[in-house]
Amino acid sequence: MLDLYFAPTPNGWKITIMLEECGLQYTVKPVNLGNGDQFKPEFLKLSPNNRMPALVDHDAPHGPLSIFESGAILVYLAEKTGRFMPSDLHARFDVMQWLFWQVGGLGPMAGQLSHFVNYAPGGPTQNSYSYTRYANEYDRLFAVMERSLSEREFLAGEYSIADMASWPWIVPYKRFEQSMDPYPNVRRWFDTIKRRPAVGRAMDVGKDQRRPTGEMTEAQRKLMFGQTGASVLQASATPHE
Repeated sequence: MLDLYFAPTPNGWKITIMLEECGLQYTVKPVNLGNGDQFKPEFLKLSPNNRMPALVDHDAPHGPLSIFESGAILVYLAEKTGRFMPSDLHARFDVMQWLFWQVGGLGPMAGQLSHFVNYAPGGPTQNSYSYTRYANEYDRLFAVMERSLSEREFLAGEYSIADMASWPWIVPYKRFEQSMDPYPNVRRWFDTIKRRPAVGRAMDVGKDQRRPTGEMTEAQRKLMFGQTGASVLQASATPHE
């Protein structure tokens, strides 16, 4: 039995895509980020970075196994099922390097761009330097994908966890005022994955959890984006009922 601690964001959809592609049975455990579920002690035991997703495999060898970080979860599921990760050394590390590219580049840059588009007080207008910085980097990463996809159908050749990790971070490109017109191979790749039935099912997960973009109270904004090292340590030391 698999429990997925989930909120409907790109990092959450990475995992639902993999689970649906593999036909695995799983139970969704909603994590309400606006209400601070990610800071509850029971969740922090699974994900000490207070981020979702987290996965618990109750059928793992030697007892239940909990995993945080979406990239690690994807690798685990690929190894568990023997799917979407090649066994050949060269092909395996082609997938791994693109997965790490997403985890270390595309996701964080798109996440920062999303912050200044959707959540930062004053929006792009009052944060023009930050917005431009991350918009340009998001655009640059499109070009990196375009070069690779001009020579292969998917990021690492065959459809893999690297594509599942990257695709959800391309989904909001219109909201980020990014055009795909200069990147025909990214467009072809994006549309190919979008048509996969498992991806459609995966993107439907958590529909009832979604909040209109930018609809956030000041208290929620502080909860989501006001964390510091001191606040993390203080929360760890505060008794919870």
